[in-house]
Amino acid sequence: MTGAPSAPADAPLHRERLWPSAGVWLGCCLVAGAMGLTVLAVTSGTVALAVSLVAMLVTAAALAWTSAVVEVRDGQLRAGRARVPVCALGRVRVLDRARMDALRGVEADARAYLCQRGWVPGGVAVEVVDPEDPVPYWLISSRKPERLAAALDRADGEPRS
Repeated sequence: MTGAPSAPADAPLHRERLWPSAGVWLGCCLVAGAMGLTVLAVTSGTVALAVSLVAMLVTAAALAWTSAVVEVRDGQLRAGRARVPVCALGRVRVLDRARMDALRGVEADARAYLCQRGWVPGGVAVEVVDPEDPVPYWLISSRKPERLAAALDRADGEPRS
């Protein structure tokens, strides 16, 4: 047998987790750790330290738990908790920071599905062409928006650009 090993048939065409940046982790954990200072005035240093550690652990767990997964697999796009069949999707636009900011803000459509994280500067806007679906597009943060767009193109063989 020659060549590179092939990926399993059910392997995703694209998968990424939208982990917070190092600065977000550090800032949130430091703020949570400061909770120990608020109880230091009324309790011992040991209790204050325990409060700080528990608050930091809870914060880290919450950041990890709320980190959305963006995946293209088995003819579906999954972004966070939502899924849509790729056949219901139209044009995919790769967005830089400025376009993402505009679509998050002044140019936003309240009907759009958003799976975006402020710490991820780029992403994609994916048009929804299903006439039964009231959502005009999905706005999805991605650190690899070109790869996500290419995976959507490959998912059912239909060019979307």
